[in-house]
Amino acid sequence: MSLASEAEAVEQAYAEWQRSVAGVLAKSRRVDAAELGPEPQKLLETVTYDGVTVAPLYSPRDERPEQTLPGSFPYVRGVDAHRDVNAGWLVSAQFGTASAADTNRTILDALENGVSAIWLKAGLGGVSVADLNSALEGVLLDLAPLTLDAGADASAAARAILALLDARAEAGDGVSDRASIRINLGTAPLTSSFSGAADVELTEAVELAVAADARAESVRAITVDGTAFHNAGAGDAEELGAAVAAGLEYLRALTADGDLTIGAALAQLAFRYSATDDQFQTIAKFRAARLVWARIAQVCGASDFGGAPQHAVTSAAMMAQRDPWVNMLRTTLAAFGAGVGGADAVTVLPFDVALADGTLGVSKSFSSRIARNTQLLLLEESHLGRVLDPSAGSWYVEDLTQQIAATAWEFFQEIEAAGGYLAALEAGIVSDRIAATKAKRDSDIAHRKTTVTGVNEFPNLGETPLSAEAVEPGQSVARYAAAFEALRDRSDAFLAAGGARPTALLAPLGSVAEHNVRTTFASNLLASGGIDAVNPGPLEVGAEAISAAVKASGATVAVLCGTDKRYGESAAAAVAELRAAGITKVLLAGPEKAVGDAAGDSRPDGFLTARIDAVSALTELLDFIETGSSK
Repeated sequence: MSLASEAEAVEQAYAEWQRSVAGVLAKSRRVDAAELGPEPQKLLETVTYDGVTVAPLYSPRDERPEQTLPGSFPYVRGVDAHRDVNAGWLVSAQFGTASAADTNRTILDALENGVSAIWLKAGLGGVSVADLNSALEGVLLDLAPLTLDAGADASAAARAILALLDARAEAGDGVSDRASIRINLGTAPLTSSFSGAADVELTEAVELAVAADARAESVRAITVDGTAFHNAGAGDAEELGAAVAAGLEYLRALTADGDLTIGAALAQLAFRYSATDDQFQTIAKFRAARLVWARIAQVCGASDFGGAPQHAVTSAAMMAQRDPWVNMLRTTLAAFGAGVGGADAVTVLPFDVALADGTLGVSKSFSSRIARNTQLLLLEESHLGRVLDPSAGSWYVEDLTQQIAATAWEFFQEIEAAGGYLAALEAGIVSDRIAATKAKRDSDIAHRKTTVTGVNEFPNLGETPLSAEAVEPGQSVARYAAAFEALRDRSDAFLAAGGARPTALLAPLGSVAEHNVRTTFASNLLASGGIDAVNPGPLEVGAEAISAAVKASGATVAVLCGTDKRYGESAAAAVAELRAAGITKVLLAGPEKAVGDAAGDSRPDGFLTARIDAVSALTELLDFIETGSSK
């Protein structure tokens, strides 16, 4: 088959698929297929928070030019062409919140059980800088790369680590290839200035970079921490765009006085990004991040130095306090996406990270082991590291990669047009853009367009209530579940004060087949706000059943559940009976048009549909129930 005829066959197949889409959509919308226009598939497209369009189908029509091999500019397929496929990416874990001796034991145990990279907290809130030597005793840094997290103590911690390296070299540590020792000093002044985290000044970071460049070991001084933007609510492309802008600001500072060449400056930077449970978005995000940074290196005239290492951390924002066991699934998907997307090191946060230690009655070592084993299962049983960039060539992933990269570059250019990263930060451009994305996401979650399993969908009211100390661990992360979890916190407080949760009576009308869909919907919706739905079964209007159900429940709120047809026949009478029995707020699960003729006391006080702002509606309900219980 010639290329022309092959292309024609592809177009014919796509046109046939379009006609099929039109037929299905026309039937479901009860319109003529012609009314859907020439591109009916666009009705099935989704748009990410960055404005990237995801099509419902990808075909040879979406094929893009093949990317270069891993290790080659623009590094879309990975930085290291020679990565050990038997080991895969580095399994990183956090340490340092205990004493130096305990931290040392924990690190050595983790290294024996699969961890291959150390992320060590030092200084305030971590291991004392003076005790770093003890914390790292017996740790072979040529086999396990070290990243420091020392905040404002980074300079002192860096000096301690460099002194440790010198002492070991003088003592003859057996490392002939000093470059095999990989250290990241972890300074992040520019991204910390956005998040408000304590850190060193930019001038100190530059001084450390100059010192690091002179080392025989592979030492990088600066981490461009994109998680600072993600944790504030940024979309993926916004996180990349802001991080790249910060990276360029570092390059300017590092080369300003001529102490470092552009190649040496690029070699002082590493990137950290968040990985979410949207696996394909995460895969494409890490590939796009390399593409965008490679473009920066190219413009700077140092393409060969454009392959900066990437450290992936599973998203803290996606972690839930309620039904936290689901977080294991979230982090598994995130680790999968980051690993397949080519991250050099991956850290999986413990599933209970959004809660205070000990809340779930499990040890810290247990949750840390689960986090570690999540990666080991992916690497050693699923063998995901055996192939570099396995998503390469996927029409969907390649297109998504390019779109995310283009959108990130646009945001980067917007920041540059404002005078660069620091100027854009000062002008509020970065924070305003991220705040708008956060507001959109919050709205989608509140309207339950975006699902947070165990929180705004499929909540479990039977789980053990959380104490105030458990839900306030002092984190400054814009978690997706926060608004619904605040409602659940109110429900827990109500339970503690009165011995029962806020309650609403379901008033099912008609047979089970008629009301089941809406009783299920109403129960799930109410539970997401911490309100216990009492379902007495089908209630017959005019037979004292409603009055008896109200008395038995003790509720002051009721929700009618049935079909639109049943509402037309019985809703008005049911509302009147509910009010007569003592219900002071009657809601209807369904649209207002279902009782369009009802008026006065026979009309429901509100309507619960899939399109409502659930957080707002549930907040009003809790206010009403709490007010009623306090009288």
